[in-house]
Amino acid sequence: NEENMKKLISIIVILLISLSTNFAQDKPNTQTEEKQLNSKDKVVVVWTSGDRDVAIKMVYMYTYNAKKNGWWEDITFIVWGASAKLLSEDKELQDYIKKMKDEGIDLKACKACADMYGVSDKLTELGITVKYMGVELTDFIKEGRHVLTF
Repeated sequence: NEENMKKLISIIVILLISLSTNFAQDKPNTQTEEKQLNSKDKVVVVWTSGDRDVAIKMVYMYTYNAKKNGWWEDITFIVWGASAKLLSEDKELQDYIKKMKDEGIDLKACKACADMYGVSDKLTELGITVKYMGVELTDFIKEGRHVLTF
């Protein structure tokens, strides 16, 4: 009877080790699934247009309201290309950028583009993080974030 009890305990220990090993192997998949689920609530808005009407009547309006109304949990707004020059010259767009920043939108600008237009310092003064964005945008896409371009 004692020998049967030892066998039973050995079997239970082996089962517990097996279960804990399987659980540990499943854990990374769960974390990956969580990351993918979280990326569903993240959007990156890439603003490249030098058209003022597009900025005011679409890009800014959507981005600001999306954050204010909770349509997206995490919003990154990237100023890229001709939009950098337009933003550096337009007081109304600059005021709107301040509203977006106050709302909690992450503001970034492509340094290569801003440097080409000679506006990196101006964008930095507006509270925008000016940096090279190619790798970061690529990472956002690979992470599964939604990307809107205007």
